[in-house]
Amino acid sequence: LVEQNAFHALKLAHRGYVLVNGRVTMSGTGEELLAKEEVRAAYLEGGV
Repeated sequence: LVEQNAFHALKLAHRGYVLVNGRVTMSGTGEELLAKEEVRAAYLEGGV
Protein backbone atom coordinates (compact mmCIF):
# COMPACT_ATOMS: atom_id res chain seq x y z
CA LEU A 1 0.00 0.00 0.00
CA VAL A 2 1.31 3.41 -0.95
CA GLU A 3 -0.81 6.11 0.62
CA GLN A 4 -0.60 9.88 1.01
CA ASN A 5 -2.32 9.77 4.40
CA ALA A 6 0.36 8.13 6.56
CA PHE A 7 -1.80 8.08 9.69
CA HIS A 8 -4.57 6.03 8.07
CA ALA A 9 -2.12 3.78 6.26
CA LEU A 10 -0.27 2.95 9.49
CA LYS A 11 -3.56 2.29 11.31
CA LEU A 12 -4.31 -0.41 8.70
CA ALA A 13 -0.80 -1.75 8.11
CA HIS A 14 0.61 -4.88 9.66
CA ARG A 15 4.08 -3.60 8.85
CA GLY A 16 5.44 -0.29 7.60
CA TYR A 17 8.70 1.01 6.18
CA VAL A 18 10.09 4.54 6.06
CA LEU A 19 12.17 5.17 2.95
CA VAL A 20 14.60 8.04 2.50
CA ASN A 21 16.26 8.34 -0.90
CA GLY A 22 15.21 4.77 -1.68
CA ARG A 23 16.71 3.28 1.48
CA VAL A 24 14.80 1.79 4.40
CA THR A 25 15.58 3.98 7.41
CA MET A 26 12.95 2.62 9.79
CA SER A 27 10.51 -0.26 9.94
CA GLY A 28 8.05 -1.76 12.36
CA THR A 29 4.41 -2.56 12.88
CA GLY A 30 1.95 0.19 12.13
CA GLU A 31 1.45 0.70 15.87
CA GLU A 32 5.21 0.88 16.51
CA LEU A 33 5.72 3.47 13.79
CA LEU A 34 2.76 5.56 14.99
CA ALA A 35 4.31 5.61 18.47
CA LYS A 36 7.71 6.91 17.25
CA GLU A 37 8.05 10.63 17.84
CA GLU A 38 10.32 11.09 14.79
CA VAL A 39 7.70 9.49 12.52
CA ARG A 40 4.90 11.57 14.02
CA ALA A 41 6.89 14.80 13.66
CA ALA A 42 8.09 14.14 10.10
CA TYR A 43 5.07 12.45 8.53
CA LEU A 44 2.07 13.17 10.74
CA GLU A 45 2.50 16.94 11.15
CA GLY A 46 3.70 16.64 14.73
CA GLY A 47 0.99 14.23 15.76
CA VAL A 48 -2.64 13.52 15.12
